[in-house]
Amino acid sequence: MSAKPTYEELEQRVLELEKADFKRKRAEDALRESEERLKFVLDGSQLGFWDWNIETNEVIRNAHWAEMLGYTLEEVECSVKQWTDLHHPDDRVAAWQSIQDHLEGRTAAHKIEYRMLAKDGHYKWILDQAKIVSRDSQGKPLRMSGTHTDVTERKKAEEALKENEQRYKSAQRMGQVGNWEYDLTTRNFWGSDEAKHIYGFDLESKKFTTHEVEKCIPEREQVHQALVDLIEKNKPYDLTFEIRPITGPDKKIVKSIAEVVKDHAGLPIKVVGVIQDITKQKEAEKAMIHLERQLRQSQKMESVGRLAGGVAHDFNNMLSIILGHTEMALEQVDPALPLYVDLEEICTAANRSADLTRQLLAFARKQTIAPKVLDLNETVEGMLKMLRRLIGEDIDLVWLPGTNVWPVRMDPSQIDQILANLCVNARDAITDVGRITIETGKAIFDEDYCADHVGFVPGEYVLFTVSDDGSGMAPETLDNLFEPFFTTKDVNKGTGLGLATVYGIIKQNNGFINVYSELEKGTTFKIYLPRHETETDQICKKDPVVPDVRGSETILLVEDEPAILKMTTMMLERLGYTVLGAGTPGEAIRLAREHSREIHLLMTDVIMPEMNGRDLARNLLSLYPSLKRLFMSGYTANVIAHHGVLDEDVHFIQKPFARQDLAFKVWEVLSETK
Repeated sequence: MSAKPTYEELEQRVLELEKADFKRKRAEDALRESEERLKFVLDGSQLGFWDWNIETNEVIRNAHWAEMLGYTLEEVECSVKQWTDLHHPDDRVAAWQSIQDHLEGRTAAHKIEYRMLAKDGHYKWILDQAKIVSRDSQGKPLRMSGTHTDVTERKKAEEALKENEQRYKSAQRMGQVGNWEYDLTTRNFWGSDEAKHIYGFDLESKKFTTHEVEKCIPEREQVHQALVDLIEKNKPYDLTFEIRPITGPDKKIVKSIAEVVKDHAGLPIKVVGVIQDITKQKEAEKAMIHLERQLRQSQKMESVGRLAGGVAHDFNNMLSIILGHTEMALEQVDPALPLYVDLEEICTAANRSADLTRQLLAFARKQTIAPKVLDLNETVEGMLKMLRRLIGEDIDLVWLPGTNVWPVRMDPSQIDQILANLCVNARDAITDVGRITIETGKAIFDEDYCADHVGFVPGEYVLFTVSDDGSGMAPETLDNLFEPFFTTKDVNKGTGLGLATVYGIIKQNNGFINVYSELEKGTTFKIYLPRHETETDQICKKDPVVPDVRGSETILLVEDEPAILKMTTMMLERLGYTVLGAGTPGEAIRLAREHSREIHLLMTDVIMPEMNGRDLARNLLSLYPSLKRLFMSGYTANVIAHHGVLDEDVHFIQKPFARQDLAFKVWEVLSETK
């Protein structure tokens, strides 16, 4: 048996128990004080505190946690379920996954922002942060504590900032305005997304630097000097210059404005500026100038026509008197007398003057006419024998009548005048041997086409074309072509009224005319006369049926006239095609080499700088052996073929073409099987 403890030993045990109890009480007091301090800190910091007993699944929260969502502490359950039920449905999975990632050791802490439903029915953004605070001997998590912070106002501010940034970027994109900065201390260059787009750089490009940007500016010395003058002399920096983007169009016209930012000591530290793509604006200004010139020309022709008509009528009256009296005098004078010869000369001169007045009246659209419904093919065929005598044996006259040509209503003698004037001019433009081609056909113009072509009116027209392979005309000659008394012929070889007469006749019959000509390439006159609808036509006429000819292929379009290139690109893109536009054959070859996918069709002008359309096609066939070709020109196919530029069996479309004609022709070429 063990010995009973002595009195001293019992006394020692009592003392030890009293000490342990004292330590326990001190620990409890310290814990209580610590919890009170934590509560004080949490309440003062406006943080919502929560503590989760993972074993019992109970959650303890402080009052501010509940108040943050509009509840009292008594209204909050001590459960995880209520916490998850208050989550926004779209955020619930992500919030719980963040806790699981921390519990399973994949993250050092639980931290996430999500939306929770407040008592008033609105959602608030909450920043939830927590950590494991207790584990068992095996390392299993027992408790997890964290805080909730209301970040709704910050999220609203972030969203507002994001929306403002998006609006700013949209405004820059729509206005084609970018901003840029140049740090004078670090020499670093920065540009907005739109600035990068203007210069042709990818938005993620690391090469958008001062050096790379300067490569895009042909007039870089002028731009650099303007920047130096701004920094050193405070001269205004407001420039318009040309750039050549690293990708995209061959060139752009941009406007750039900048100013200097200075530090507190007044020293320049940065240059900030904006850059705007004004290419379309410049093109529109150019087109407007062209349209204004056309309008002034039309007004001038109208005014001159009215003047010529008035003069011709009065002059005709006087000529009638001269001729009448001269003829009566001739009847009374002996033919053997010298006076008889003089009177005959007067009579001849008066008759020639009468012819001149008839031309003036035709130009003024006041010629007395007897319109009839005509088959244009029959009318032209009746003129061919006379025209061949008129132009001579050295010139080949080719007649290419169209099929099912609509009737026109006009005076047959006016057709004679048009043909005679155009064929005589064509003969005079040909040296030695050559060819004149007369063609007929049909054309339909819609409102979109007419909106871009002054003088054109939507409707159905009979096309009447006269082409030659003669010397052609310079641009300055074309500008004055239809003006009365304008002529490039030698003195006594032309009155300058031939084409003015043609112009007047066409306008008198509500038609219009286009002329295509280049030096040493020949000339083509295209005349559009309104279709005459007979009663049968009006009864039987239906809207033209145009098949669905949209496509998805890639087309390489080559046209040296920027306005036509732009217009045709838009027409093709609206039909669903992908268009690679090139202003020169050289650019077309470069685009073809750089393009990584298939190019299905080459659509090219025939007559261009650098090389003609046929040679360009031959170059590209080495890259794309199955490439289909469609040639276009303001000249007729016959004239082009006569020059040796175009083979006779290739596809061809004449300018100007309506959108539906283009759509059908492209579809036809792409659908053809070899």
